[in-house]
Amino acid sequence: MQTQLPLFPEETKRINMALGYMEHSGFRYYLHNGNPIYYHALKDRNSYRFILANLVTNQLCTAVELAEALGEHRKNIERYTKAFREKGASCFFAPKEAHALCYKFTRSLCLEIQFCLDEGKSVSRIAKDFSVSKSAIHYHIKNGRLRKSKVSP
Repeated sequence: MQTQLPLFPEETKRINMALGYMEHSGFRYYLHNGNPIYYHALKDRNSYRFILANLVTNQLCTAVELAEALGEHRKNIERYTKAFREKGASCFFAPKEAHALCYKFTRSLCLEIQFCLDEGKSVSRIAKDFSVSKSAIHYHIKNGRLRKSKVSP
């Protein structure tokens, strides 16, 4: 087996003996033995995190080596690597499913509030009883998650 000499361009900053990176025209290129293996735009944080996690997972370098070379905190790199191993690459690129989620308005709380609305209780009374704002209840009524009672007084 013939060994491959690591020949890096002059402007390459080394991560370890076989891995380095260089920045050119708004992109960062990661080189293994002088050959480009990954690149990302300097402002693309998701690709950056994915690539760091991938480098550690594929054992091309350690989190400590990356932290020292890139100035990134070691714990962040370990967090990226853990997420990559547990959830795969999609965790860096898939949108977070936080739309229309409220930490106070759980499904069970919505059911309880709906029951109170069906009984004819006022929104202000319900808000006080459940320690939520009136505007939050009105928001959920407006969006169809809750419905006001049609009970006449």
